[in-house]
Amino acid sequence: MSDNRSEFDGGAEPESGDRGGFASSARQRAIDSYSSARDRVSGAGRQAADSLAEAPLIALAGGIAAGALIAALLPRTEREAQLVRPTARRVRESAKAAVRAARDTGTQQLTDLGLTREKGEETIRSLFQGITDAAKASAKSALDASRERR
Repeated sequence: MSDNRSEFDGGAEPESGDRGGFASSARQRAIDSYSSARDRVSGAGRQAADSLAEAPLIALAGGIAAGALIAALLPRTEREAQLVRPTARRVRESAKAAVRAARDTGTQQLTDLGLTREKGEETIRSLFQGITDAAKASAKSALDASRERR
């Protein structure tokens, strides 16, 4: 650091109480601040490079997310809308068709297994009835047991 100081002020030590000393001191603080900032930035760069080497897929996902965010914030031009509209329409239609096919296939599979909406409702009703009957039987047994003890 003292090499930098002599480089800027000719190597002369300022006299105390001198305006030149104040300027030299301020200059030295600026040099120190610059050096410290440069070291921090360099360290951050090394840390980022290490992180990229350790988790490249996370870095890729972060880059894609940042790109999508920037793209969402930028206004779309009319030309861009004209170029993207047909592709977006095809993608939307394909996605809807895929959802319909998945729903229909799942419904068919459940029907083949005998699991229909009506069957599910009947099973739930039967389950609640069984729980109610068990609670009534338990309460009756407890009451009968307490009467026999008297």
